[in-house]
Amino acid sequence: MLFNLSYTTLNFLFFVLLTMLLYFLFPVKKYKWTILLAASVFFYAVMGYKYAFFILFTSLSTYLIALWIERVSAKSKKLLKEKKKEWDRDQKKKYKNKIKTQKRLIMTLALLINFGILAFLKYYNFFAGSLNDLLGSFSIGFSMPTLNLILPLGISFYTFQSMGYIVDVYREKTKAQHNPFKLMLFVSFFPQIIQGPISIYDQLAEQLFEPHAFNFTRMKHGMELIVWGFFKKLIIADRAYILIGAVEKDYGSFGGTTLTFTILLYAIQLYADFSGGIDISRGVAQIFGIDMIDNFKRPYFSKSINEYWRRWHISLGGWMKNYVFYPLAMSNAFITASKKMKGTRFGKTAAGAHISKVLPTSIASLIVFLLVGIWHGADWKYVAFGLWNGVIIMLSIIMQPLFDGVVDKLHINRKNPFFIAFQIFRTLLVVLVGYVFDVAPSFEQGMRTIVLFFTGQNINTGIEEISKLGLIPQDYFVLIIASIVVLVASIIQERHQDTDIRTMLDNTHFTVRFAVLYIAVMAVVIFGIYGSGYNAADFVYMQF
Repeated sequence: MLFNLSYTTLNFLFFVLLTMLLYFLFPVKKYKWTILLAASVFFYAVMGYKYAFFILFTSLSTYLIALWIERVSAKSKKLLKEKKKEWDRDQKKKYKNKIKTQKRLIMTLALLINFGILAFLKYYNFFAGSLNDLLGSFSIGFSMPTLNLILPLGISFYTFQSMGYIVDVYREKTKAQHNPFKLMLFVSFFPQIIQGPISIYDQLAEQLFEPHAFNFTRMKHGMELIVWGFFKKLIIADRAYILIGAVEKDYGSFGGTTLTFTILLYAIQLYADFSGGIDISRGVAQIFGIDMIDNFKRPYFSKSINEYWRRWHISLGGWMKNYVFYPLAMSNAFITASKKMKGTRFGKTAAGAHISKVLPTSIASLIVFLLVGIWHGADWKYVAFGLWNGVIIMLSIIMQPLFDGVVDKLHINRKNPFFIAFQIFRTLLVVLVGYVFDVAPSFEQGMRTIVLFFTGQNINTGIEEISKLGLIPQDYFVLIIASIVVLVASIIQERHQDTDIRTMLDNTHFTVRFAVLYIAVMAVVIFGIYGSGYNAADFVYMQF
């Protein structure tokens, strides 16, 4: 690496400042987007130059295949127009089906190539290791070699984003981009390459290509969001990771109390790390006049696991919904299975009728979350993570009438604050069990941790272990205060969802705004974990 351009370095801030100056001072408005492209190429060349080939290949293949799909579609429409009077209805239908099949094959080619590269780099060693273990259990001498593979920076994010664009072109929801450099900018836009969000072409592309004039309010809001991201990342996430990292190094030696505390702390650290990084990404983009989608909407206030996943990593959930869930749930196979079940004796009962109706939705949800688990990493513990969430969601869909019936029979007011608090607490417990498979080094250790939650609690031993894990009392004090600040901000935002805190600050007196921003900046400077002799923890989702 020539020099570090990670978000938490001064180099990155200088890089953003220089890019901003070049962008807003560039004399030819029509080509302002080229500054963003040059900055994105430079950023990737510095941060991941050894594997730049992969993002270049994805950009080029996506560009060419989208044009191919569009060209096939345009030629077919032209021919149908020419043959309008010559062909009867059946001929037109046959030709349309032929073209649809051809376009689907071209789209499938793009998906196989690009997801194939991602799967090989990310999952080959996992597959080889699992196969070797299986063959070894049967005393079979053959074994697959493991390879020294390193995952290119942001490959999951730019692959999903590019393939979403291909599917949208296939569906004729989006027109193919005819400028290869503009498409490359969409694929490689530097604020989102590290950890997303995964953007939709129609939502992001035109914003990238439009010439944005300097706007003081947008720059101020963007910088405020960046400071907020640094607050969460440097004060909370990186401080919490000192303890979590110490536990991960010798995970099997700790008891249930320490592991329980670690999982609770991880819930705070993961949210602060991921949402903090997204805040920085969105803040940088906003300085240039570009609004990227919000990836979080206060997920720990969710009243169900379904709602949690609508609030957490929203862009991944949206991608899965648009390109996996709907195609599965609305497929002929799923709908036919639903109809067949409905026609059985069981399907004619009240329970059977409901299950028949939600069968496509529930199975599609299970498959989606299995894929979400696999997306998170090449390990059986991530498969377990996906299945845990998928099974819970599937059961909640199937058993919803039963839950509703119990609530009604008990005459529970769904708007009662205590009932809402119970729902939030219940959902958080489900989420925390899933987090076990994030923190534990293996599936086996994850299952051991869950058992220790119930059988290995020892407060005195836990306090003794935790006191030796790198955090001093002052660190816990800072963590608690900073977490309370995030909680209060989240409560305010939850109650005022039609606006945001930055806009609220705009409506206060100048002295109040200045005081809040000054305190926030000084808190990051004074209490942030950074500086000589300290390497800031990588963002958790960089590895994906």
